[in-house]
Amino acid sequence: YLARPLQHPLQARRPVTAETPRITVRGARLHNLREVDASFPIGRLTVVTGVSGSGKSTLARDVLLDNLQRRIGKDAAEKGGAWTGCAGIEGWETLDRVLEVDQTPIGKTPRSCPATYIGFWDAIRKVFAETPEARMRGYTPSRFSFNTAGGRCEACEGQGMRKIEMSFLPDVRVICDSCGGRRFNHDTLTVQYKGRSIGDVLMMSIDEAVDFFSAHPRIHHCLRLLQDVGLGYLTLGQQSPTLSGGEAQRIKLVTELSKVRESRMLRTPEPGETVEKLPGTLYVLDEPTVGLHMADVEKLIRVLHRLVDAGNTVVVIEHDLDVIAEADWIIDLGPEGGTDGGRVVAQGSPEEILRAARESHTARILKEFLRDRLGATSARVAPQTRSA
Repeated sequence: YLARPLQHPLQARRPVTAETPRITVRGARLHNLREVDASFPIGRLTVVTGVSGSGKSTLARDVLLDNLQRRIGKDAAEKGGAWTGCAGIEGWETLDRVLEVDQTPIGKTPRSCPATYIGFWDAIRKVFAETPEARMRGYTPSRFSFNTAGGRCEACEGQGMRKIEMSFLPDVRVICDSCGGRRFNHDTLTVQYKGRSIGDVLMMSIDEAVDFFSAHPRIHHCLRLLQDVGLGYLTLGQQSPTLSGGEAQRIKLVTELSKVRESRMLRTPEPGETVEKLPGTLYVLDEPTVGLHMADVEKLIRVLHRLVDAGNTVVVIEHDLDVIAEADWIIDLGPEGGTDGGRVVAQGSPEEILRAARESHTARILKEFLRDRLGATSARVAPQTRSA
């Protein structure tokens, strides 16, 4: 990635015109914001930029996200009432849902894993319950649950690990010697599908499981999404506490993508595949590239584009120039941090932001960044570069 950096944009920008519907924040005045007016185009990828302390998180999370969370959805605390930190927000009525996707863990217990969090584990349990051996024994899908007694290993209570308490030292977790980490008892493990037990399936990598469940559209769809975001190396039963922040965040994004109607995505739906669409969702992400390698940043960008292509609105607070260069719309705050910030320096497409290089630090650095990328493209065709 140092020798062959990303070339932007990865796909054609979505135009933002005067007719494009927008969510408009009026008179934001929380913390250091100075009566800020900012618009977030619906159905577009918006990136909020600026130096540290310029008011990015205050605008996107404390004003936009918090206010809309109290008003949107069946669990909203209030449908009306006074706005917090601003004079008002317009154009949000078309949204059906608002969600923050962060890097917090997807589960705190070893029982939680990608398969259960995304939701295709129930479909896998049904596959095993429909095998001839399971039907002969009268096993139902509940037999293949590691959260309830009956089919799970009782020595580790379906966790695959046993906790050993150490005096004056942190607890130690070791693989269960009864089930060998497979979470189920011997009788349950004797039921096999394509020569694999349900314990073997939990220990499969996602890359291996994609081919294994190719005949089951719902399961295969979720596994393909995990593979597309670069998580093919994880196992289906990977314990949630062992996942990094970036992995947890991408699993959350896959969970959202799995709910979107496949006809709105980049590939055509498979025969018999039915995926519920949740339209009009606003996603807010606060610096999602923290801790990610450049290769993972590219995968994250492609996931964000897929969310927007599915008809959703994505707002990202970000410093990473690769993400900024992919935006359909940029809101740049500043010009400095603290008391010298809190104003909208510029807002528009990346090409429009570049014209404000005198006022905006982001515009100046983005201009240099894109110029360097063009230089890297030219350098790659030079004979001496190829030999090096």
